[in-house]
Amino acid sequence: MIAEEKQSPAMLLSLEGAGLRFGNVQALSDVTMQVRQGEFIALIGANGSGKTSLLQALHGLLPLSGRRLVAADCGRQVMVFQRPFMLRLSVWRNLLLALWLAGVPRPLRAARASEALQRAGLSSLRDRPARALSGGQQQRLALARAWAVRPGVLFLDEPTANLDPSAKNEIEAMLAGFMAEGMTLIMSTHNLGQAKRLASRVIYLDRGKIRADLPSAVFFKEHALDARLDLFLKGELTWDLL
Repeated sequence: MIAEEKQSPAMLLSLEGAGLRFGNVQALSDVTMQVRQGEFIALIGANGSGKTSLLQALHGLLPLSGRRLVAADCGRQVMVFQRPFMLRLSVWRNLLLALWLAGVPRPLRAARASEALQRAGLSSLRDRPARALSGGQQQRLALARAWAVRPGVLFLDEPTANLDPSAKNEIEAMLAGFMAEGMTLIMSTHNLGQAKRLASRVIYLDRGKIRADLPSAVFFKEHALDARLDLFLKGELTWDLL
């Protein structure tokens, strides 16, 4: 009997020897990594370690040295920022405009927007000005808006920062649902518990370099892989060591 060979998920994005400098600050240094279909990658590290820079570099928002490769079947890429930008429009029209900009045919927009609002628990607020929503509601709207355009890769920059526990749980539930549907997610976070709960893979950045890149189940067990990582996970990587 011949065993069927299991194929690894398709590569969507990759960086090869990527570097990024802001003046005298080396934000990223010799970063090489791949993003594969269906992964949920959490980027962790201290402030200034390069998490947001790497997130934006992968998305193509920053000029890099080295190479950034995007697969032909990567699909649309969407980014949700820590403080999502809401237009001075209603919740409903924020969604419709995003779908229009994404090129979704007009006959499909209303149904797609309604589905997104239902998913985010915002159907009753469709006519409210988006900027009048609470922080957690705005973040859910931003995720609904991103989901509605059906991205192949969703980038998230600390999506639950400054939210209360209830709002964090709502956002995490949405993200877990996206992953269950096969969406590829890459998220920067300071919340190690969140990374452990959600991510299939964890990348630890330190001084602009990737110091660890492991499946989540392995990452949170093998603390001794890197001395500075061990300090970070224990909360002992103080400012004078950064």
